Amino acid sequence: MTTMNARVLVAGTTSGVILKLDEALSLWGGLEPTTGEIIDRRHPQSGCIVSGRVLVMPSGRGSSSASSILLEAVRLHTAPAAIITAEADGILALGAVVARELYASAPPLLVVSAEDYALLTDGREISIAEAGRLELHDDTHYPTRIEP
Repeated sequence: MTTMNARVLVAGTTSGVILKLDEALSLWGGLEPTTGEIIDRRHPQSGCIVSGRVLVMPSGRGSSSASSILLEAVRLHTAPAAIITAEADGILALGAVVARELYASAPPLLVVSAEDYALLTDGREISIAEAGRLELHDDTHYPTRIEP
């Protein structure tokens, strides 16, 4: 098991399988909150489902409305189990904080170093502790693409 520490933007504990995106995703116009599907047809992971997955991406991208899409996905139970980025994203953090306030539920949002980001590979299981401790399970690999 590989362990690492992340900077916590929104605290929480969870575990799940990583869905690592090749590039940043704008939730506004890029994620369908009713299904959890990536709907930006120009995105390399278009068609993948983020629901229940630990979403790993370089950063958020685009509109300030992305926070409302994350909020809606939390309300509909289609949000990622957690979001890990290589760069802090205030818009995603806002959506998660408001979701926690309104629905008493939000995906943990964490930022990791470039070195640790490189270790987070698609299809691997990861556990997230409250203090931002990440445990990457070395012996698990799951399908990388889950279709709607």
